[in-house]
Amino acid sequence: MNAFFTSLARGLDDLGRAGGLSSLPALLRAAALLRGLHSQLTLMVGQLHLPPGGRWLDEYMDETARLWEACLAVKLGLASIERYCAAASCAAAALDDWLQDPSPLATRQVMRAISASRREAMAAEEENRALADARIAPLSLQLDERLLLRATDARLTGFNGFRGLLYALHNASSLLLLILASGAVSCAAAGGGPCGADAGADAAAAGGGFMASIAMLQQRMAEEAESDGPGAPRIRMCEFRCARAAVEAAREEVERAAAAAAAGRSKCEDGCGGVKDKVEELKEWLDVLRTGTDSLVCQLDDFLDDIVEGRKELSDLCSH
Repeated sequence: MNAFFTSLARGLDDLGRAGGLSSLPALLRAAALLRGLHSQLTLMVGQLHLPPGGRWLDEYMDETARLWEACLAVKLGLASIERYCAAASCAAAALDDWLQDPSPLATRQVMRAISASRREAMAAEEENRALADARIAPLSLQLDERLLLRATDARLTGFNGFRGLLYALHNASSLLLLILASGAVSCAAAGGGPCGADAGADAAAAGGGFMASIAMLQQRMAEEAESDGPGAPRIRMCEFRCARAAVEAAREEVERAAAAAAAGRSKCEDGCGGVKDKVEELKEWLDVLRTGTDSLVCQLDDFLDDIVEGRKELSDLCSH
């Protein structure tokens, strides 16, 4: 059990030190940590000599059902980002054609493709905001107040300590799921964090160790949210934002080159250098976004498989 709590604290601390929480590498680490913690908990059941069936199994099933629903919601949010990648890739292809033939017709085709990618980005933001309200908010990813109890409290030491482990998983997974949802779905999902500042401080003081790590990571989330400034809830994923910015930068370069050619100040071909650089930048961001999103979907799929296997394993253990 001590090894579980140590591993939990170390994983949260490493995630907090690893740069922006809204970058795809950080989201991938959060998903990997979520999966690893669940696997460790499942493995420990056989070592705790728990009674067959009973309340402990019901609590485990309830917790994994919550994890399942949250992961499905995050996957739906990632599907919107994948659709944006497809639309932005069409814009990149149109820009490549424009570089070969920077005619007025090609310019109009580029602008239409860029407008389509803009609409897809706005649709993703709107769909994911509704998804956060409908699928994530009802899960109440909040700090479990029972962890504010002393570690010796019977309600934490129940079932040979399994209940305390499950509460630890609940609080850590709530924070990790909020990080995933805020980055990949909408920052509306975070809502104010898994617990208030006072509750986080109390939890850190009472639980020490991993609770202090949870409080520190939560503070990092709050700081990043504050740095975003006011505005409508949106997808925080850094790579998504950078891809959108790269599309706009390419559009501005095409408009500048086309306007210069129309005014007779230069041939359109002369202004292609700046457009080419922006197109290459766009392609690089789209490749990072597409690859990272695919990897995150795979992580979540593997985690869902782990949940299925864990539920079956513990059910079989009780039935025998």
